[in-house]
Amino acid sequence: MRELVAVAVPGGPAFVETLQRIWDRGDALMPIDPRLPTPAIDLLISVLRPASLVDESGDERHVPGGQRVEDGDALVVATSGSTGVPKGVVHTHASVAASAEATSARLAVDPGGDRWLCCLPLAHVAGLSVVTRALHSGTPLEVHPAFDADAVMDAARRGATLSTVVPTALARIDPSAFRKLVVGGSAPPAVLPENAVVSYGMTETGSAFVYDGVPLDGAEVRIVDGEIQVRGPMVLRAYRDGTVPTDAQGWLPTNDGGEWDDDGRLVVHGRRGDLIITGGENVWPNAVELVLSRHPAVAEVAVVGRPDPEWGQTVVAVIVPTDPTRPPSLAALRDHVKQVLPAFCAPRVVEAVDALPRTLLGKVERRSL
Repeated sequence: MRELVAVAVPGGPAFVETLQRIWDRGDALMPIDPRLPTPAIDLLISVLRPASLVDESGDERHVPGGQRVEDGDALVVATSGSTGVPKGVVHTHASVAASAEATSARLAVDPGGDRWLCCLPLAHVAGLSVVTRALHSGTPLEVHPAFDADAVMDAARRGATLSTVVPTALARIDPSAFRKLVVGGSAPPAVLPENAVVSYGMTETGSAFVYDGVPLDGAEVRIVDGEIQVRGPMVLRAYRDGTVPTDAQGWLPTNDGGEWDDDGRLVVHGRRGDLIITGGENVWPNAVELVLSRHPAVAEVAVVGRPDPEWGQTVVAVIVPTDPTRPPSLAALRDHVKQVLPAFCAPRVVEAVDALPRTLLGKVERRSL
């Protein structure tokens, strides 16, 4: 049996070297964001039970009460459910390889001409998978400790051709400097550069599973009662506690709502728990956010449902105004939405804020709104 090693090392060559060393000796790696406060790191260790911890200095120390992993396990990546208690998603070397190969094929990665840039947190699968697919394919790789627009553009000038970014980062760089940019983590902006690829995936799928609405080779997607379900060699083996979330046929319920459009591409509506039911009508926040983001007076927006005695829930738009001294009126935003979506989708309340609460990966924290 193999050991699980927690690694709290910033992004950079040291992280890559540590990952390779752990894999070479047959153990599995659990990435931890070193920026987390000590209580959060302690919680991860107590719940996911690694046998040792590599800290920022590169020193490895024993952790009491460690639980071993199975032969073939490569990664345990923490993810939090609705309760905030971390779960550990277990990926094998086979699932990591399947994701890397399918992604590289879809992006036509050339190890002799391309260079990956990782500028996302390595404790999340979006950033970690950039590293693992580069190692698997033998493609040159550069890893940054965090997103910095100037550092990203410098990497592009020095030969980086591929990267994965979140929408907020995309707006701060010149996308044309790259051959391809994978955009994920939250709803994409209304206007995307031609070289951008919109991805859909989750920790349990090891990285993006669908690009521009089309599943990767070997990935299967179906819609069951409005829920996206996925199956394929990239899907997790189990959770760290031994729970297997797939059914007997290997299908994984994602708890995301979706449908196929007229062109046969997957349309992702968002987390089913985010669905707003107002006056008996279903409103997907992502759809409303996309329309509102096109209003010139809206810099950023998040849409949530709040309890309402008359409607059950009311649609609330939390916006960051382009000009804080002149926020758009409720009437103006309602009229803007009703030009594209049914009237019941238009917000009944607008709240202006200085910034939206976000996770380290850039996703909006709806629970905080």
